Amino acid sequence: MPVITRIGRQKNNKERYNLYLDEVYAFSVDEAVLIKYQLSKGKVMEGFALDEIVFDDEVRKAYNKAITFLSYRMRSEHEVKKKLQMSEFGEAVILEAIRKLYEHGFLNDESFTKALVATQKKNSKKGPTAIRQDLKKKGIEKGLQEEVLATYTEDEQVTIASTLTEKIINQSQDKTPRQVKQKVQDTLQRKGYNFSIISQALAQFDLEKEQDEWVDIIATQGDKVWRKYSSKYSGFDLKKRVKQALYLKGFPGEQIDIYIEKKEFELQDE
Repeated sequence: MPVITRIGRQKNNKERYNLYLDEVYAFSVDEAVLIKYQLSKGKVMEGFALDEIVFDDEVRKAYNKAITFLSYRMRSEHEVKKKLQMSEFGEAVILEAIRKLYEHGFLNDESFTKALVATQKKNSKKGPTAIRQDLKKKGIEKGLQEEVLATYTEDEQVTIASTLTEKIINQSQDKTPRQVKQKVQDTLQRKGYNFSIISQALAQFDLEKEQDEWVDIIATQGDKVWRKYSSKYSGFDLKKRVKQALYLKGFPGEQIDIYIEKKEFELQDE
């Protein structure tokens, strides 16, 4: 039977020890494994015990790797497994390390899911659909996804969606109501809100413009459209193209006619 003839602490990792059997280097172990198996000079190593020690040490290395990974932020079980697989630990080792992480409270998919949902609501202002996709990517089981997302009430969704809507409206003073509405719908859909929530959020705001606001908005957008088409068209064709473009942007026909009439007057004076 091989005998431990020397034990030496590693220079670069003070928590690991090199073991020598019959004066020949055999393997290294974590300090916790050294203590658990009471490894000391002169100890006789039986074959089955050696395999058990090596396995336990691999689990310890995987566990420590996971702890470091988890120290930056909370992770799902799926993320930790993927990280350990990339580090080329065996499946049995990974499963045992995962079990220990759960046992010691370092890993908990339910707590992770609740924290992720809360963060995505508060910081990213996301709706259920987008959050569900995030949870799916993290490998969270579908039943747990739905259980936690069920706590994201409709009133809460409308409140957050309304906050986003107000921000978009304030940033879109130079846009027509149609453009603002489209931007709100596109943004909230990307954020993961359904049609009902979007409609409720929009219903809380009056997007209509006053007369003087229309004048300022059409002056800005109309000039861009005019410059775009005046290089290719003139006369009736130019006015037709400009009218169509401005109508599609949501400008009322009356405002479009006033703008074109004013534009033609300005050009006559040049």
